[in-house]
Amino acid sequence: MSLSPEIKSIYERKTEGKPVIFRPEGHLINTRGNRDLTMSQGSLNEAMIRGDILEARVVLCDNGHNLHVDLGCMRGIIPREEGALGIDDGSVRDIALISRVNKPVVFKITDFDKDINGRARAVLSRRAVQKECVENYVRELVPGDVIDARVTHLEGFGAFADVGAGVSALLPIDSISVSRIPHPDARFTTGQDIRAVVKGVDALDRVTLTHREMLGTWEQNAAEFEAGQTVPGIVRSVEKYGIFVELMPNLAGLAEFAQNILPGQTASVYIKSILPERMKIKLIIVDTFNEPLTSAPLRYFTDCTHIDRWVYSPESCEKVIESVFSENTDREI
Repeated sequence: MSLSPEIKSIYERKTEGKPVIFRPEGHLINTRGNRDLTMSQGSLNEAMIRGDILEARVVLCDNGHNLHVDLGCMRGIIPREEGALGIDDGSVRDIALISRVNKPVVFKITDFDKDINGRARAVLSRRAVQKECVENYVRELVPGDVIDARVTHLEGFGAFADVGAGVSALLPIDSISVSRIPHPDARFTTGQDIRAVVKGVDALDRVTLTHREMLGTWEQNAAEFEAGQTVPGIVRSVEKYGIFVELMPNLAGLAEFAQNILPGQTASVYIKSILPERMKIKLIIVDTFNEPLTSAPLRYFTDCTHIDRWVYSPESCEKVIESVFSENTDREI
């Protein structure tokens, strides 16, 4: 496949023989190269000959679940079976097609024909790009690889994210952050770009991700605070023995139990002490509010591209919380 220089923006080649990295859908549509190649039928024909990967917005999913795409100079159609990997064998439901309306999709041009009104139309395949993504990228991922992803939708049990060309990965709720959350929407929004760590790729090419390793260790988070400060937080759980208040996505402290305090409330808390050897922050709740706390952008504490082992707990703490990716397992001792 020969790609024009601009179209290479959909993916980058890692050095030293590492695999091609495909980008989540939406990264290509506004690039100059993509606009240039969709400006005329002639440029689209050249893109088809070269096998270029393009991107455009879906404007309609018809009653046959074919996707109609606005290419600018003409319309394109993605036949239902070419709309996504797994549609043809039923392993992927048609909601995966319906939900693409008004969103960008990647594709290759496979042919040109005419619509029912005799107008020229491009025939497209999104499935072909996804197949290439799985074969040349997803299957080359190993546990511990740090990759770009874009959150596509949220469920109570976790978040789904596009890891490239619309290929979906699961981020279980307990892997989103160390601080426990009631729902992924407490941490993510649909369309948000994130960095995540590959936890595993199974025999069916399904990718599982984890995110908490990007949000820093206990010591990195605790270094943002000092005893004697009064700071904002979010009440995450109320137990008989105390109230857990989230100070940062990977850090929570414990306050004494008090009446009429509910999970989800915003709190102002006084930091009584910080105890690395016990991995604890003792708090006193000063006040609580029902107004939501404005969330700061997620802060990542690393920009590495691979993690073999991540230790959350301080070295002085007897309890060890770590992720060991070479063994594809998380351990808490």
